[in-house]
This record gives sequence, C-alpha cells and structure tokens, in this order.
Amino acid sequence: MSNNEVPSLQKDGRSILLNQRNLSSIMTDLKLLFKANVLTANVLPVFAGFWLALYFTNSSLSSNMDILLLTIFGSTMVIAGALALNNWYDVDIDTVMDRTKNRPTVTGNFSLKQVLTIGISLTIVGFILLLFTTFEAAIYGFVGWFTYCFPYTMWSKRKYTFNTIIGSVSGAVTPLIGWTAIAPGFQKVPMIMFLILFIFQMPHTFAIAIKKFKEYKAAGVAMLPVVRGLSVTKRQMVMYIACLFPLPFFLDSLGTTFVVIATLLNAGWLVVSISGFFIKDNLKWAQVNFLYSVNYITIIFLMMIVVTLPIFHR
Repeated sequence: MSNNEVPSLQKDGRSILLNQRNLSSIMTDLKLLFKANVLTANVLPVFAGFWLALYFTNSSLSSNMDILLLTIFGSTMVIAGALALNNWYDVDIDTVMDRTKNRPTVTGNFSLKQVLTIGISLTIVGFILLLFTTFEAAIYGFVGWFTYCFPYTMWSKRKYTFNTIIGSVSGAVTPLIGWTAIAPGFQKVPMIMFLILFIFQMPHTFAIAIKKFKEYKAAGVAMLPVVRGLSVTKRQMVMYIACLFPLPFFLDSLGTTFVVIATLLNAGWLVVSISGFFIKDNLKWAQVNFLYSVNYITIIFLMMIVVTLPIFHR
C-alpha cells in the first residue's frame, strides 16, 4: 500500500463515521417528531380491535392478512401525520418545555415547512390505505386525526382544561379502526374498547401533567393541575378510574379470566390513585400512577388478544 492510499482510507473512514452519525441523528429526530412511544402504543389497540373482529365473526387471520397490513400501515401513517402536524403547530410551546425541547422543530434540524409537508403527506397516504379496507375504518381514522389536529391541538389545548377530554377521543378510536376494517363498528365489544381507552387516558394524562406541572405552567398549557390545582385533579383521577370498574363486565364474552384480571387491575389502580390524598411527594406518586396506567392499558389489550387465541377454545 502506498503512502497516498493511507490518507484516502482515513478520509473514507471519517466519511463513513460521519454518515453513520447523520443517519443516527435523523432517526432520533424522526422518533421525536412522531413521538415514537405514542405512535407504537396506538398500534396495539388497532390490532386488538382487528383481532377481536376476526374472533367474533369467525374469520381467519391468514385470509385477511392483506387487510391487516393495510389497516396497521394506514392507521400508523394517519397517526404519525397527526403527531407531525401537532409538532408543527406547537413549536412555540415545545421550545419552552424541557420534555420537548429536543424535537427537530425546536432544534431546527427539520424546517417547519418540511414537518408540515411530512404531516400532510403521511395523512393522505394513510387515508388512502385505510380506504382500501372499509370506508368506516377510514372514517374513524379521520375522526381521530381531525379531533387531535383541530379541536385539541389548535383550539382547546392552550385555553381549556377539557382539552384532555377532546384529546382522549382521538386516542380512543384506534380499536374502532381495527374492528371496522372487518365488521361494522356499532356493536358492544368495540364500543366498550373505545370507552376503556377514552376513560383510561384521563387519569393517565393527569399523571403526566402533575409530573410536568412546572413545564406546562411555563408554556401556558391549560392542563387541569395547572389551572385548578392538585386536589381537584386527584379527585377527578379517582372518579375516572372508578368509571372503569363496570366496563370489563360488558366484555363477559371474552371469558371469566379477562373479567377477573381486568377488575383486579382496576382495583389496584384505584388504590394507587386514592393513596395520592395521603402521600406528600406528589411527583413520586404521579410517576407511580403514570407507570401503573401504562402497564394497565398494555395488559388489558394484550389480554383481549390472549384470551381469544385458538389454544383457549379448542
């Protein structure tokens, strides 16, 4: 090897490392732009709705695999589009809050025009994919997207404490998207799935708002703890969790195991929530409540799938 080749190899090596860093940076920015945790958390309810529709209509997964892929990819793109548009609109808030200050809209890694284009493009492609399943699935996808982008992000989030209620609607339609890709949605099971997700999101979001109280206050976001205080928020958390108790009994068609475990999970969450009236460390309590809520909803929807697996019905 000549001496002239050594600098060339070193230059190539630096270029490879630079490209790797650039790719890693882009992937990190995309994860923040699409709120990766939120995006992936929405996939499970979509699949659970799809799976239960197959179960209750005695349809097979293998013969509907193309519909499943269209439903998952379509709904994921619609949700990602809504999240990107949320980042585009909320850049001023995100600049103030520590939890969002690394988003590419704040750092400038992505221009606002790029984010707006990404959000609109993903939304359009997602709706097209959903239209290849059923019109009703596309309608529910639109309801979730529209509610999140306009009544929540652009209207109520900064002004009214009921922004959480509006935002919860957009998150709760996900199982309906999955279900209606196979069967009509005006039935007991998908509606109860909607209610579980809708009610769950209220105390879940309140826990986050308590954890990030100072940030929301600095950004001027009208979250309940900021506007009305912790005592009111804690009482409402207990109220919403109590409202979850009757819902598993409407899903008795999933079996006794599901009803019992779901009821125990509800009881556990209620105990955790009530303990907030006797614990002085509100931040620690809110973190425990948040972690419980995340595990709660994951277990609930995983159980819906597990208890309807063929192995349990031979």
